[in-house]
Amino acid sequence: MVRALWTAASGMIGQQDSVDTIANNLANVNTTAYKTESNEFKSLLYQTIQTKTTTANGENKPVGAQVGLGVRTASVTSQFVQGTLVDSESDTAFAIDGKGFFAVEGEDGNTYYTRNGNFLFSVGVNNKMTLSNSDGLPVLNTAGKPITIPANYVSSEVVVDSDGQLWYPDDDGTLEEIAGMQIGVFQFQNPSGLEKMGDTLYAETAASGAALNEATNDNLSKSELYQGYLENSNVEVADEMVNLIIAQRAYEMNSKAVQTADTMMQEANELRR
Repeated sequence: MVRALWTAASGMIGQQDSVDTIANNLANVNTTAYKTESNEFKSLLYQTIQTKTTTANGENKPVGAQVGLGVRTASVTSQFVQGTLVDSESDTAFAIDGKGFFAVEGEDGNTYYTRNGNFLFSVGVNNKMTLSNSDGLPVLNTAGKPITIPANYVSSEVVVDSDGQLWYPDDDGTLEEIAGMQIGVFQFQNPSGLEKMGDTLYAETAASGAALNEATNDNLSKSELYQGYLENSNVEVADEMVNLIIAQRAYEMNSKAVQTADTMMQEANELRR
């Protein structure tokens, strides 16, 4: 009966984790490029009650008696499914159609990755215009350097093609390539292994593998960039509400198991009276 208490308690903890994850998904339903997360569970150790027969020869039983000791959250996995692309009025809004990630330089000097292409130009060093995210972190090009344009350029006239290359019209209105200014797009062998840093940023880990540069790796299926579009969150509200109900019911059942085990212990204690 004590075993039942701890087993049911582990179930309540696991379902609470699931509810927390679902609540986070619903909270970010309108967050640009947010990827829905799901809990994965694993069973805990099993306690062997009996493996041998009760006969004199003591042979092993065809099927032993083992009792599980509950559940634990194994991982919270991000589902990197393509979100829908929606029109944006910003000229510096970019959406990725494919498996790629943008790269930005953090305040600590490290490189972080994101699917959120809600960028803007800001005045940087030497009055150059630097492409950055909403927090002011510079967006990196294919060489891992901040993307900048001369101070005399009008940011609204910058054109970005599907490969991420920046172009600017000359005096005759003909688009000319801005040398070395191609938005970097990177892929990972296991994007689910990326560490979530908040602000829709991810950090490279050993589990995710090293970032693969689409511009220099011909073995990758190239992503396409769309200027004037943003990627919506891929959270499906209906699915999340169903999952929320399931988690709630599972939590209630485990709490009922705790109450039942407590009642049985009370009955056992009263037998001595």
